[in-house]
Amino acid sequence: QVQLVESGGGLVQAGGSLRLSCAASGRTLSSYTVGWFRQAPGEEREFVASISWSGAYTYYADSVKGRFTISRDNGNDTVYLQMNSVKPEDTAIYYCAGRTTGWGPLGSLSYLGAYDYWGQGTRVTVSS
Repeated sequence: QVQLVESGGGLVQAGGSLRLSCAASGRTLSSYTVGWFRQAPGEEREFVASISWSGAYTYYADSVKGRFTISRDNGNDTVYLQMNSVKPEDTAIYYCAGRTTGWGPLGSLSYLGAYDYWGQGTRVTVSS
């Protein structure tokens, strides 16, 4: 079983940048599709981005497309979420998740149930 640990959250001003990391322990993350999700106060957890095991394929929510970039370094067993031009509405707890069943139909990648392992989250606060 793989354990996922997010880091890199914090307080950032609107228009600024932040890079989140998702590291694995227990088992390698390199064979998993990995997604980032977020949950704002009082809201449901929502999909942000996903990346295939090789990094060749990515998929983004419309709300972050063009501002956020998901990437991975399988040598270091880490997946990143580069957040640029952040907005106050990006304020949330960000979670990474691992999917063992590979890169599936794009529509499936945005569902929480498509992922098997979850981290504890890292908080991102964007001030206006």
